[in-house]
Amino acid sequence: MKNILTLDIGGTNIRAAHVSLGEDGFKIVRKLKQATGSEPLEVIIHLIESLLSEGGKEIKTVGLSVAGIVDPQDCILLKSPNIAKLEGTNFGKLLEERYQLRCIVENDANAAAYGERVAGAGREFEDFVLFTLGTGIGAGVVMNGRLLSIPAEIGHISIDIDGPQCPCGNVGCFETYASASAIISRAISQIEDGAQSILKSIHNGNFYKMNAEDIYKAALEGDMLARTVLKDAGKAFGIGIASVVNIFGPQAIILTGGLIGAWNIYVEAAIREASRRAFKELISKVKILPSQLADDAGLTGIAYLASEAV
Repeated sequence: MKNILTLDIGGTNIRAAHVSLGEDGFKIVRKLKQATGSEPLEVIIHLIESLLSEGGKEIKTVGLSVAGIVDPQDCILLKSPNIAKLEGTNFGKLLEERYQLRCIVENDANAAAYGERVAGAGREFEDFVLFTLGTGIGAGVVMNGRLLSIPAEIGHISIDIDGPQCPCGNVGCFETYASASAIISRAISQIEDGAQSILKSIHNGNFYKMNAEDIYKAALEGDMLARTVLKDAGKAFGIGIASVVNIFGPQAIILTGGLIGAWNIYVEAAIREASRRAFKELISKVKILPSQLADDAGLTGIAYLASEAV
């Protein structure tokens, strides 16, 4: 039996779990979740210490699934547009010195893809691409049954040469049109410009606090601004899907993250756009389906990766 502490570190939330891996498979012993906030390192330390307080002697390894470009050799987060405060953090040194723990780090979408491959929707496919749809848009690629050790920063492919500035430093990035952040930003901007919407009155009139779920709920109530924003973002996401299909020719596209809750508006718009843009000979063979592991995909994947590394 291997006991591993796992963290899935995103731009909006940080999830942590004490995981056991043995003959009976994967088991989450305890799971915690906290908003990333303005001081993500403090949140990470708090979650680690909370989990160690109960299973400390059994845990020797920490697996980190992080949104961004990582250096797996030294366990350093090199670049993370949506968690910029963590850039340059040497998790390997921090965890070794403070807790005498070994560190394994992987990009969050790669970890989620591996999780789906070993325990979720990816088990029946040798070739698939997983998209994480949240604050930003990440991707992990599995080919011939193996996770490709590549950045796969598909969310930062430019789809507009004169588009908005992205936190990554590029302009016109795919995720600046299709992510949850993009959806929220566009809805707020249109309300500021005078557009009518029931979103204007949410959170006691402080619509700046709205999230993607608020927008989806408004869309279900027939709010035209909300529906248009979601559909336009879905079309942009469809461009990303089409590009991935044309490059990799996968058997499946697996989707995870908060935005799949708006499947009937956002994802369906993406599927229509992808079908229009991708090679028909390729897109006709692709299954587009939701994650089976949902929020646990990253925690599952990094647990298995850490276990194999140990």
